[in-house]
Amino acid sequence: MARILMERSGELEVFLRVVQEGGFSAAARSVGLTPSAVSKLITRLETRLGARLFMRTTRALSLTEEGEAYYRAGQRILQELNDAEQAAAAGAVRGRLRVNASLPFGSQFVVPALPAFLARYPDVIVDLSLTDDVVDLLAQKTDVAIRIGDLPDSALLAHKLGQSRRVICASPAYLQRKGTPKTPDELRHHDCLTFNFRRARSGWPFRDAGGITQQIVTGSVQVNNG
Repeated sequence: MARILMERSGELEVFLRVVQEGGFSAAARSVGLTPSAVSKLITRLETRLGARLFMRTTRALSLTEEGEAYYRAGQRILQELNDAEQAAAAGAVRGRLRVNASLPFGSQFVVPALPAFLARYPDVIVDLSLTDDVVDLLAQKTDVAIRIGDLPDSALLAHKLGQSRRVICASPAYLQRKGTPKTPDELRHHDCLTFNFRRARSGWPFRDAGGITQQIVTGSVQVNNG
């Protein structure tokens, strides 16, 4: 019976993902399956229920009346299951949580979130380090690291939280004194603000027809955080 219930919960979650993603291929990518595996799973689910859940055409995928009802019920069931798991996990969360984040992100987002987090998990001690330097997360026994940029090949698990956009700017007085660069290569002749520690990138990244290039810059002022 336990195996059967596990299969049913998995079928339900994949079905909900197909509806939310709008198709088999997108749902397959989100759950780590092949489109054919997702299609077979939905077919098996429809056979077991004895009802057609989707209207399939070459251009669109839409829910049938039975599919709409199953989707609404499935959302409630999955939400109740998630709530039950969170309630059980909340009572078991305790100990020291070592978090490492860049200074700007940590100051703006992590620190303001601490009161609500600690209210929810009162048995957790947050050991927070804010630095823009490139640190050895394993050597420092870091549990969670929030970083900006590409993750080098490693055994670490990464989840994208968002994205930030970089811009190049200067004061009007500086541009009047030094002139406005027209190409990335011209930055070699300008006084740029740089970091005073090792970074994952050696310069400022620019996108061109060949992809991403790194423009080396120098300057009379170096700093240790963003």
